[in-house]
Amino acid sequence: MTPVTPDLSGPRPGTPSPPVPGEPPVPAGGPGETASGAAARAGGGTRLMAVAPPVFVVLWSSAFIAGIPGVTAAPPLLLMFARFALAGALLTAYALITRAPWPRGRALAHIAVSGLLIQAVQFGAFYTALGMGFPAAVISLVQGLSPVVVVLASRFLGETVSRRQALGFVLGAAGVVLAVADRVSLSAWGVALCLVGLSGLSAGTLYQKRFVPVMDVRTGTAVQLLASAPAVGLACVALETPRVSDWAAFGGSVAWMVVVNSIAAFILLNTMLLRWSAGRVSTLFFLTPSVTAVLAWLIVGQTLHPLAVAGLALGAAGVLLANHRASAT
Repeated sequence: MTPVTPDLSGPRPGTPSPPVPGEPPVPAGGPGETASGAAARAGGGTRLMAVAPPVFVVLWSSAFIAGIPGVTAAPPLLLMFARFALAGALLTAYALITRAPWPRGRALAHIAVSGLLIQAVQFGAFYTALGMGFPAAVISLVQGLSPVVVVLASRFLGETVSRRQALGFVLGAAGVVLAVADRVSLSAWGVALCLVGLSGLSAGTLYQKRFVPVMDVRTGTAVQLLASAPAVGLACVALETPRVSDWAAFGGSVAWMVVVNSIAAFILLNTMLLRWSAGRVSTLFFLTPSVTAVLAWLIVGQTLHPLAVAGLALGAAGVLLANHRASAT
């Protein structure tokens, strides 16, 4: 099977754009659509994609902060099972109400596999490390290295990377390291789990871009969550003692992760993956360690080290350089 090189230039002219979250798919130039209506629809999609990256980074970065009280109140895999099951059920109900099209056959299988990698493997490993006391900043650091893994894999599959983009990846990786340089604490199990989580995120991103070129983000995200819930639930029963010690903390953590992280953030992620290359989307993870540090300072009062601010600036520069070719076309 011939590898498909991720396209950094966005959708080709004349290619229908994927549906905007919350709206049923509308065929481009469909019967009865006026020129002004088509222009308004295209303009709305452009505005959505302009704000999607910064909103996604903030929503994604809040996950580990919300997870801290959750993993102190219950085992991490139980927390992830509740997150995936509730988010999947809510998205399924929403998709049914809005009559969104559901994937079938091979497309359904591919979406489920990508969900198992991005949801179950990534978060199961990361939150297990968090529950063992591994610092959230270091987990965010490892997660932030996903762009490097993705671009290396993309090069192996034949994608060319310009010198400017390569410099962007170097700066982004340096920004990730700076963001948590003052808080690194290592344990063998924690490092191993973080590497598993990084592998799940990177492999899932590449797999989805390779095998899921088109999907409705409402039903696609629902399938990913519903495929991950039983897998994590079985792991919880096999490896943990499912018990909640603080229902208030557990409920608050689950509620935030369901609505903000599993639904809003993943609808944005899947929308961006449909429109942009895996490499371009993954560069946003360069920013998550620094933004996580800023949110921890604002929300829980943790000290904001100057290195975190420097890492945020360096990571932002890396994202701009790594995306240069995409934005220039």
